[in-house]
Amino acid sequence: MIRPVCDLLLENAAEVLTMERPGLAGPRRREDLSELGRMAEASVAISHGAIAWVGPAAQAQQAIELAPGAIRIDARGRVVCPGFIDSHTHLPFAGWRHDEFERRLRGETYQEIAAQGGGIQSSVRATRAATEEELAALVRARLDRLLVQGTTTVEAKSGYGLSTEHELKQLRALARGAAEHPVEVLPTFLGAHEFPPEYRDDRERYVDLLVKEMIPAVARAKLALFADVFCERGVYTTAQARRILEAARDHGLRPRLHADEFAPSGAAELAAEIGALSADHLSAISQQGIEALASSSTIGTLLPGTTFSLRIPPAHARRLIDAGVALALATDFNPGSSAIDSMGIVIGLAGLHLGMQPKEAVVAATINAAFALDRADRIGSILPGKQADLLILDAPDHRHLAYRFGAPLVQVVIKKGKVVAREGRIASA
Repeated sequence: MIRPVCDLLLENAAEVLTMERPGLAGPRRREDLSELGRMAEASVAISHGAIAWVGPAAQAQQAIELAPGAIRIDARGRVVCPGFIDSHTHLPFAGWRHDEFERRLRGETYQEIAAQGGGIQSSVRATRAATEEELAALVRARLDRLLVQGTTTVEAKSGYGLSTEHELKQLRALARGAAEHPVEVLPTFLGAHEFPPEYRDDRERYVDLLVKEMIPAVARAKLALFADVFCERGVYTTAQARRILEAARDHGLRPRLHADEFAPSGAAELAAEIGALSADHLSAISQQGIEALASSSTIGTLLPGTTFSLRIPPAHARRLIDAGVALALATDFNPGSSAIDSMGIVIGLAGLHLGMQPKEAVVAATINAAFALDRADRIGSILPGKQADLLILDAPDHRHLAYRFGAPLVQVVIKKGKVVAREGRIASA
């Protein structure tokens, strides 16, 4: 057997979490959501940016050959796992809404604040006022924070422009901020995040603008891979969401959906019907919606940081898992309802707030999140041939992610086989 020649070796890890086992394929559901593919006292070898070998540390010397100058990292007493995949964020925005946070603590609801001109509209005003250069700089700084906290791939939405000019500006700024950054950014067009003030009394005309002008412009400029709609009572109806997402799909943008956050709206059912990659939020999903997702390929993405921050009832994770819904986790990082940008915190909240087991949360933050972005063929697990996006956690056991909620456990971040962050700092070239 020809031994692979490797340029990076992570050796002697207390645990390597591969997220794989023989015969396991597709999004993880029910008991498979607990499948960590755990290997004790194991090593991972990398060659030219890809996983070359994973196995017992005692077998590494016979299984691989180290190239001259290869880097060896002793992971003794630590956990090696796939890089976190944050499959739902609103990254390219200007302005914070800490004033609204304080108002919510005083008892006002998210909906009450929005009705008074706050909420998404507040972020729209700030983002429209920002230049493309300013937004790009904000994106770059936020990607730095994500990286040192272990996120190696992130989905990022527009949705604070709500006009052709400003939505395109957001997406261009996202591309500029992400250029040459180690974090892989997958852009989503979310022009259907709210209705802008100028179309408040003529909503169908704004839907026409989305379908006939904005989506074609985004597709022509190749600024997004996906399209999303905030399908919720008081925002977009299921009929409007269907029309927008079908138009997006006709222009090559894969559909995803904000679904059933505050009230059951039929959005989860719509996501399953149209083959959306994911239905996100689900804190108020109906039983019919659960059944629809369970029988579909659509990933149900839970956002515990949002319900925790808004102090509203969380998604019922156990009902969803027991029904067979394939679950992912994400931060929903945004200036209003979830200013949380750490997937480690989200994994902790999945346990403390949603009642998920640590194993389930780690799987949901890696391989199932990769399925939510249609990238599971190359990221999300530790399998020979896959991209080498890996973390070394300063912990002896994966359960510390939830047990030591909020602790900075990410010690080393590896993206495409290169060490890109250490000890909370971006690694120098």
